[in-house]
Amino acid sequence: MNGLRQRYGDFEAVRGISFTVGEGELFALLGTNGAGKTTTMEVLEGLRAAGDGEVRVLGLDPHRQRRRLRPKVGIMSQEGGFLGDLTVAETVAVWRGMAADVGRPSADGLLELVGLTGKARTRVRQLSGGQKRRLDLALAVLSRPELLFLDEPTTGMDPEARRDTWNTIQRLRGEGSTVVLTTHYLEEAERLADRLAIMHEGTIHVAGTVDDVVSGAGDQIAFRLALGPQELRERPGEGLPFLAGQAPTVTYAGGTTGVTYTLTGPEPAERAHAALRPLMAWAHAQDLTLQRLEVRRGTLEDVFLGVVGEGR
Repeated sequence: MNGLRQRYGDFEAVRGISFTVGEGELFALLGTNGAGKTTTMEVLEGLRAAGDGEVRVLGLDPHRQRRRLRPKVGIMSQEGGFLGDLTVAETVAVWRGMAADVGRPSADGLLELVGLTGKARTRVRQLSGGQKRRLDLALAVLSRPELLFLDEPTTGMDPEARRDTWNTIQRLRGEGSTVVLTTHYLEEAERLADRLAIMHEGTIHVAGTVDDVVSGAGDQIAFRLALGPQELRERPGEGLPFLAGQAPTVTYAGGTTGVTYTLTGPEPAERAHAALRPLMAWAHAQDLTLQRLEVRRGTLEDVFLGVVGEGR
């Protein structure tokens, strides 16, 4: 995809984004509500023509050549569109009958793959939201597609079902499927993705491997002090020190001061370790206890919130 733009009247939902997905890769597209993810996915799936820019999926124009592309692609959209009075087994049978090229496994194997074996005779309208999402996944992969689009695949699932679905997605990747995934669960993207991009207000702000993206968040040192802002300001040395050239973020609640340092730049882990020495010396000189002291690596959530904050 190169320079995709998409408008709805005067509103430009997607503003010239570009990315590629390698064969056998899992690519996660993240973003806030209204960021343009769904529009981007619909263009890739061939459901709408690109307003501007070049889009190719498996070497084909996904809109103009959709008939050629469709047998090679599996789509799990946010809305399944099931017939509620059919049973789970009947639903799978109907979809298998419409598929151009049904591969392994069998209908029973599909239900086993997504953990719905015990629900084969249950009517679809009686399934929970999470169970319907698992049925969505089974239908998306029944022809063993080369490319799999997963739009919010674990919405409505409990934590156990979500992890089982992660294992299923990893298994499908191991069998050769390329996956493009959207999700609001950042842990899901961090766990599954080879590479990812974060969209906000129609543009891609950050992209790369998970490690590369997360490394930009820096490491964090956080602690609490059992005193209020006025007491802290009255301390010798004008309050909190700078660490590795960084000023802290300070919050106050209920007479407690929360302090967070974010250390960025080359080798942030080493900088965080080195910064602890002057911090401990400062606390000793001030006769203060650093409550709940924590040193941690930056997270994808830190990066995501930073992107959203920049856009405000």
